[in-house]
Amino acid sequence: MTTIFIVDDDPAIREMLRMALARDGFETLEAGNALDARQVLGREHPDLILLDWMMPGQSGFEFARALQRNPSA
Repeated sequence: MTTIFIVDDDPAIREMLRMALARDGFETLEAGNALDARQVLGREHPDLILLDWMMPGQSGFEFARALQRNPSA
């Protein structure tokens, strides 16, 4: 089964995406910020990451750049 990782600081958006994706047969993982997302990625390997660009702390853009430089850190 395909797993999609939703990283967004807005719980309502995460819930809406989770419900829509589950309806279409996808498994989902969720995180509300980049720090939590990194922890999830330490133990899970999703097929796709849906990433909010404007999050507090480390932005989604910065998080994507860091993942690109070092996917396992």
